[in-house]
Amino acid sequence: MPILLTRIDNRLIHGQVGMTWVMTLQANLVVVVDDNVAEDPLQQTLMSSVLQTSGAGVRFFSVQKMIDVIHKASDRQKIFIVVPNPEVAWKLVEGGVPIEEINIGNMHFSKGKTQLSKKVYVDENDLDYLHKIRDYGVKLYIQDVPGDNKEFIK
Repeated sequence: MPILLTRIDNRLIHGQVGMTWVMTLQANLVVVVDDNVAEDPLQQTLMSSVLQTSGAGVRFFSVQKMIDVIHKASDRQKIFIVVPNPEVAWKLVEGGVPIEEINIGNMHFSKGKTQLSKKVYVDENDLDYLHKIRDYGVKLYIQDVPGDNKEFIK
């Protein structure tokens, strides 16, 4: 399967994802999976502009569309999936998207969340989904940028 990596980043596509990760992975397609963004042309335009110089294409799919179409992906595609939170990641895993590992890159602080790392804050709901993903056999780790050490979640 041509999925290179799945990343949880509540910012979705931004400079770090659009350049550093895409270039390091040598991805030729970034798929943002978010039900809201899939219906929001303005957000799509803004995120697409970040990828213009990377050479990668971009698609914006709802969770269900991703589940429905991933098995039709060509072997030529080198796919980098970006999701906003652990719940969406779990829905993809549960829906049969062949994800082997998930990079947790950024989850902003908000009330009720505790710090796991410099840029990752979670609440009980997030932890429940992360544990489901881990228990399903998917490797989970925190890594801000490609050169950083991976902090595996056990």
